[in-house]
Amino acid sequence: MSGPLAGLRVVEVAGIGPGPFAAMMLADMGAEVLRVDRASSVPAGGPDTPSADLLARGRRSVGVDLKHPEGVATVLRLVERADGLIEGFRPGVAERLGIGPEPCLARNPRLAYGRMTGWGQDGPLAGAAGHDIDYIALAGVLGAIGRAGERPVPPLNLVGDFGGGGMLLAFGMVCAFLEAARSGKGQVVDAAMVDGAALLTTMIHGLRAMGLWRDERGTNLLDTGAHFYEVYETADGGHVAVGAIEPRFYAELVRRSGLEEEDLPPQMDRAAWPRMKERLAQVFRSRTRDEWCQLMEGSDACFAPVLSMAEAPGHPHNRARGTFVEVGGVVQPGPAPRFSRTPGEVGAPPAHAGQHTDEALADWGFSAADLARLRRVGALA
Repeated sequence: MSGPLAGLRVVEVAGIGPGPFAAMMLADMGAEVLRVDRASSVPAGGPDTPSADLLARGRRSVGVDLKHPEGVATVLRLVERADGLIEGFRPGVAERLGIGPEPCLARNPRLAYGRMTGWGQDGPLAGAAGHDIDYIALAGVLGAIGRAGERPVPPLNLVGDFGGGGMLLAFGMVCAFLEAARSGKGQVVDAAMVDGAALLTTMIHGLRAMGLWRDERGTNLLDTGAHFYEVYETADGGHVAVGAIEPRFYAELVRRSGLEEEDLPPQMDRAAWPRMKERLAQVFRSRTRDEWCQLMEGSDACFAPVLSMAEAPGHPHNRARGTFVEVGGVVQPGPAPRFSRTPGEVGAPPAHAGQHTDEALADWGFSAADLARLRRVGALA
């Protein structure tokens, strides 16, 4: 593996959403991440094609029965050789299984033990079920997203699961790796989506403290309240996005949209924002999306076409940057961020559950006799 995390080993107890995303990020950056899937999820027979679960890319999978004592012992043996472990159970489940922080850190005092939950390991809601939409609602994020007078709009599951969840867990794991290298001691990383989603709103809280942000959604600078930070429909039914906040960029937007000769109100006149939004909507409906791209793309008007996920990989800028890569015949976002000397890479297509049980466990110190015994007693798939 290449990448700045090459040489690190991480055990990932398979889950959904943010936990696998954090593990994917670590694997993209060169860490050897071994995914422990449930033995019951291992398909019969060998797979003919890679899995379509892109969050599982770049790592091998072993099938282990965590309800079997020998399966638990297998995970603890892997922990002895690992730098980190990631799990995404509800609070208390890992402890009941026998792979909680206490036995794992007893086996490996330098271990970074990463925990991914929605509500966190403690607090009144810690034991409750939930999903991204619930966590960002409680964090104050969901209520701020949407147009004036309309219901809040969930931003897919990007803010809770992936931005406030998996990405914060990956950051926390790397922090714990660095600290353990200095102190020789491991620790628990408690990554909660409600905490991470709240953290992402830090700048907005600052704007509120300065009196520059209202709690009424759809009335502010960045939430479609302003006409110069908005999405507009084009003549062909497409859409374009403009974000010309700074005065010189706004002047460029006005010039390129053909409004330079009109008697326009000051840019920051909030009372005029609705009227200006209607005027810009008329202007953008006068040309197709491609025609607006020819007029504005690449300028300082802070303009971009609104692309679909199918279109985005083909845009010239994304192609030049290699923002998307093709692995196993599937186009997908590539590793980020970029490193000049130790670039990350997608090491392999997504694995099927248990696809590498024997070879991976052998690489982690299990003998052929160990594997035969574990399979005989039913601890392995």
